[in-house]
Amino acid sequence: MSARDGRIGPAATPTAASCAEIQSPEGHLDEALRRAFWQSLNRAPLPAMAALEVAARVVGALYRQVAQAHEGPNGCRCGWEPDPDCDLIVLEANLAAALLHPPEPDLARMVTLGHA
Repeated sequence: MSARDGRIGPAATPTAASCAEIQSPEGHLDEALRRAFWQSLNRAPLPAMAALEVAARVVGALYRQVAQAHEGPNGCRCGWEPDPDCDLIVLEANLAAALLHPPEPDLARMVTLGHA
């Protein structure tokens, strides 16, 4: 809970990257998903597991949509071939890794709590 505003989730996330910070495409997606998740919970609170179940269903729906976009002769030509069994193993491994090894705190993303 943010001490300043009483909302759940991490304290307010910066809205723009600093001039010195260059974010990868993965970083942009990570930030957008996190921000959308916490903003949604602040608008309509849900129990933690219910919110995570919704997020898991959304990831599953996104997987289906991306997989469909890669099917057939008019599908994406990036070379990825959907394999739900193997892809699920990769997604589960990434979830487990995220649970076991949380990311290190990043000073560039921490909220300023006061002034010197």
